[in-house]
Amino acid sequence: MTSNHLLITLQIVSAFAFMGYGFACLTTPDMKQEFERYGLQRFRVLTGSLEISGGAGLLVGFFISHTLLSLLASVGLAILMICGLGVRLRIKDSILQCLPAIILFVVNSVIAFSHFQALKL
Repeated sequence: MTSNHLLITLQIVSAFAFMGYGFACLTTPDMKQEFERYGLQRFRVLTGSLEISGGAGLLVGFFISHTLLSLLASVGLAILMICGLGVRLRIKDSILQCLPAIILFVVNSVIAFSHFQALKL
């Protein structure tokens, strides 16, 4: 698999993962309970909306080959995951519970770095 194919795969997987998490944030009782556990119930709708927007930005950026849009979406999603990891560490979640945030942070950092390099500023 070439690095371009890997980037495409990461971008599509991340987009669908975030859109799925975002919709779950907005619609499922389990996610509502999770945000209550975090002590952040007032941020659930905002978080879900940002996840959906970021995932959509990755997809739209991919389909229209818009490097800047993909860069901005991936940076935003990486920031969300750093915040999510901070919350999980604050409430003393296990490493296993933190793993999705860590993986999605790394994936979106790789996507952002690749798109930043492609801009050739």
